[in-house]
Amino acid sequence: MYKSIIRPLLFKFDPEKVHYFTFDMLKNWGWLTKLFLPKPIVDKRLEREVFGLKFKNPVGLAAGFDKNAVLYNELADLGFGFVEIGTVTPKPQPGNPKKRLFRLPLDKGIINRMGFNNDGVAAAVAQLKKNKGKIIIGGNIGKNTSTAPENYTADFVECFEQLHPFVDYFVLNVSCPNVGSHAKLEDVDYLRELIGEIQKRNATQPQQKPILLKIAPDLNPIQLDEIVELVLETQIDGVIASNTSVSRDGLKTSAEEINAIGNGGLSGQPIKDKSTAVIRHLAKKSNGAFPIIGVGGIHSAEDALEKLNAGASLVQIYTGFIYEGPQLIKEINEAILKQNH
Repeated sequence: MYKSIIRPLLFKFDPEKVHYFTFDMLKNWGWLTKLFLPKPIVDKRLEREVFGLKFKNPVGLAAGFDKNAVLYNELADLGFGFVEIGTVTPKPQPGNPKKRLFRLPLDKGIINRMGFNNDGVAAAVAQLKKNKGKIIIGGNIGKNTSTAPENYTADFVECFEQLHPFVDYFVLNVSCPNVGSHAKLEDVDYLRELIGEIQKRNATQPQQKPILLKIAPDLNPIQLDEIVELVLETQIDGVIASNTSVSRDGLKTSAEEINAIGNGGLSGQPIKDKSTAVIRHLAKKSNGAFPIIGVGGIHSAEDALEKLNAGASLVQIYTGFIYEGPQLIKEINEAILKQNH
């Protein structure tokens, strides 16, 4: 029903307006939408223990959908094993000027340059106080666009300390192409400093939370080797591979349309193979020394299994969730059960 009736209707409207409409439906009409949605799978065989946390299944929702932590309770009812909120910044910010979200239906992709639009960390905390304990929640944190380079770490620390009591794990978002001074955030020396400071703050907490690094799919093998060394050296808890891509290679959408859209991070099917290659490289180079959450271009159960077989411990969907609908969560979990049978 989603792909034959609902999606064609939604895709007639502006993507960002549809995003908020969908939010409103799930938030206020959840009881009604449940009538049309597949019943989630609950099966002990789907449980995974990763970086000390017990996930009821390995299929999560990537950051960017529930930026302000307003929908995680409802999303839990759709069958996700975990939901990552954010990216959250210390201060509220509007993000980049609209229009900033574009569908590529021919490619089953999306280009976005949202620019970390969110209501700020205090608003996220207020929402997380409504947690009903149904699901594992990750906190994806970043810096404000206006923050000077010398204060980047302070921004991450502020989000970390405020969110710490309310999320189960953290993600340092250093790889989003839609924020300023992106290059510094991916510099290995800076990452070492940032990770060290966050770990120091984590150590002062009564309960330490896992810390992950989210990396770009566009890193070359030498850069990926540096990431492996960094993770092993700092003993950070894991990696999310990968964020959106700045590449436009191999798209079916016309060059004219792509040029008209302009800058932004590409997600969905066009980055599937690239993100899987990153997972495979990290897993092989590290000999499976740390957990990887695989994300990027998962539009089918086969896509998810490919990432798990490449070395991911868990997977996340986002663009695939928009194109394929909530049924995708169930299909992936069914395929995992079948593979492990």
